[in-house]
Order: sequence, then structure tokens, then C-alpha cells
Amino acid sequence: MAAKAPSDELKKLSVSDSGANGKAAVAANGAKDGNVAEHSGEDSDEEADDQTAEPAPGAAKKKKNKKKKPKKKKKAPTAQTDPPSILLSQLFPNNSYPKGEEVEYKDENRYRTTSEEKRHLDNLNSDFLTDYRHAAETHRQVRQWAQKNIKPGQTLTEIAEGIEDSIRRLVGHDGLAEGDAKIAGVGFPTGVNLDHIAAHFTPNAGNKTVLQQSNVMKVDIGVHVNGRIVDSAFTIAFDPMYDNLLAAVKDATNTGVKEAGIDVRLGELGGYIQEVMESYECEINGTTYPIKSIRNLTGHTILPYSIHGTKSVPIVKSADNTKMEEGDVFAIETFGSTGNGYVHDEGEVSHYALRSDAPKVDLRLSSAKSLLNVIKKNFGTIPFARRYLDRLGQEKYLLGLNNLVQSGIVEDYPPLLDKKGSYTAQFEHTILLRPTVKEVISRGDDY
Repeated sequence: MAAKAPSDELKKLSVSDSGANGKAAVAANGAKDGNVAEHSGEDSDEEADDQTAEPAPGAAKKKKNKKKKPKKKKKAPTAQTDPPSILLSQLFPNNSYPKGEEVEYKDENRYRTTSEEKRHLDNLNSDFLTDYRHAAETHRQVRQWAQKNIKPGQTLTEIAEGIEDSIRRLVGHDGLAEGDAKIAGVGFPTGVNLDHIAAHFTPNAGNKTVLQQSNVMKVDIGVHVNGRIVDSAFTIAFDPMYDNLLAAVKDATNTGVKEAGIDVRLGELGGYIQEVMESYECEINGTTYPIKSIRNLTGHTILPYSIHGTKSVPIVKSADNTKMEEGDVFAIETFGSTGNGYVHDEGEVSHYALRSDAPKVDLRLSSAKSLLNVIKKNFGTIPFARRYLDRLGQEKYLLGLNNLVQSGIVEDYPPLLDKKGSYTAQFEHTILLRPTVKEVISRGDDY
């Protein structure tokens, strides 16, 4: 889920000229296996004596005991269904979820790979890693199903809800009981952002937008287990003329992932990303466009139950000397555009989150008070969409929700758009800066 660079920090960045427009831009920075096999109840029959007495005439014949067949044990599932429906805990018993891509640190941090002290610290994080790997494997299975099944002609609501329902099935929490969505489930509203809309759009109730053959759609998916959020995104396009746009952004994201590590300065990392991104151009309908990094969008740290942490990862070169540190969890996400390379807020809001630093306000609106109680009990600080309130049975809540936003208790995230007629793309991975290695937790065969 994209972080928007604060406008008052844009001056911190120094961006080199790039592209045809020649503008120099600046920006800121579950349970265990639920499929319990039935115990077989094998009844052993006693063998009859070899010499049995002949029954007396007229005596009732003894009934022979029929040998009972042992009950067959249910086989544990070994493969996911289509659409995904089998609990991950059944496919990976004993919390044996796959690791992400592990990358050794380099240069002065190379010692960490074999350091006994760092290994000990790593071993203390077993629950942290189990939750993250559980969430990451859920993400991989759901997104790979989505990539195969998203087609023109589907509504954005069908696409978003198909992804979200699959996540809930795989983690075993449908989010309908009070507090259930806080245990595991959707990490933030699924972004289905078309063309010049770069981020923070998911359909509200009644939206009937249909995916077209000509669209470029960013699919931004979040999964959490016990508040450990995996944030990863991909872009899908059906027309090959957009291939270079997608290739530029994927290459830029992979560069950010490769260069990230303990002690790396965020401003320098942004420079590596920008250099790769802006080395590409894309021809669309006979016009060649330079690909620009969207300078006021950034990656970010992820904290427990909080999608946007305290550090931002710029995607253009900047003077930010903040360092990545051991234990940090980062969403490395990059956005490329054929437009201005700068986004603005526009359109109906669908994304919201309870602020962790929310002020104590005397709410006078009764609907705001009751809605705040629902948000706290069901989502906490996990971002939510209006659709999530709808599925909990909430009605006529908009006045109360807007009051919570105006009071500074809930933050809203409007859609982020570049200029109309432009095209944007996004790729994103979550990385863990473990004591011994960097783990690209969301890496998969797809990207």
C-alpha cells in the first residue's frame, strides 16, 4: 500500500533531470492443522477353534461375526484448490511455511551470515518469522490464482472481493465475528488501480467499473497474520504495447530490493531506483514516452498492525541520510508513469485506518461514537474499506465516518492520480532485515 511523500518534505530531494519533459523533481522521503485425521477403529476378531462342536438338532445357529473394515484415514490435502480454499495450516502442518528468498549481506555486514550472536538473535524471532511466512505464502497463492484468472469483462468489485475472500479462507478467519479480522486476514483494502490511478482505489458498494482490454491495472494486496503485514503488488496489462512500462517498474523494484540492506541510506537507495526506472521508455499508440519515477510516492517500513511505519523509501535520489537498520521490515515499492511523475488526491475515498496516535476527542455525534467502537473492535489500526463495514452489517455510517476523519481519529486515503491519459505501473515486495540475512519474504516464481 503506497505511502505518499509529505509535501513539506519535498525540498529534501535532489532529482537529476530525466526524460523528455526535462523537469527536475523532488520528493520525500492457526491454529494447527484443522484437518484432524480420524483414528481407525480396527476390531480384531478372535480366531475360531479348529475343532468346533456340532450344533444340536434344532439349536439356533450362531451368527458369524463379520470382520469390520478399518476406517480409512482422511488424507491431508497436498495442493491448493482453484479458487483457493484450503487452509494454509493444512497444506503446511507444524508451521512449516516456506521461507522467502534469503540474501546474504555484503561488504561490512557479511560477517552476519556466520555470526553466532546474530544466529541466536535470529532464533529468538521464530514466532515473528512463522507469522510472516504464513502471510507471505497466503499472498503468493492468492495472487498467483488472481494473475491466472483476472480477465477483461470482470468488474473491479469481483476482482477485489475474489482476492479478499480467498485470503480469508486460507488463513481461516472470515472477519465476521467481532475481533476475528484482527487475528489474521486482509492487511489492507485490495487496490485495483486503473491506468493513471496509481494507488489507493478499491471499489465502494455500487461501483460497476469493468476491466477493459486496454487497461493497465495495479493490484496491491495485503495479508496479515497476528498483525504481521505482507505488502506486495504487481501490474497486469493485456496489450503488449505496455510491456516496457511494466518491465521498467519491475526492474526498478528488483533494484531496490537488491540494494536494500542494513546501514543503506534511503536517499541513495532512491537514486539507484530512479536510475534504473528512467533508463526505460515506452511506445504507446505511436508516441514514445520516457518512464518517470512518481516522485511523491514512496516505499515504507511496516510495523505490527500498522502498514505505514516511520521510515520512507524514496524512488528518486534524495538527501535523506536515514539508514536501514537490523530488524526493520520494509515495503520496497516503485511506481513508474508516462505522465508527470507526480500524483494528486482525487475521487471518492475507499481506504481508511484508525490512527495509532489518535487524539482524545469528545465526539458529539452518536453515529461516530458507535462506528468508532466497531472499528476498534474489528480492525484496530489495520486499514479497512467501506465494503468491510458493509459486510459487518453497518448501515448509514458515512456521516459518522466523515466525522471521525475530521476529528483526526481516522485517516482517509484518497485515490492518487497522475494526469489523465497517462499510464502508471507498480511492483512491490516486503523484505525483512533479519540479523543474519535479508529475506525477501514475498518473493515468488511470478515476480
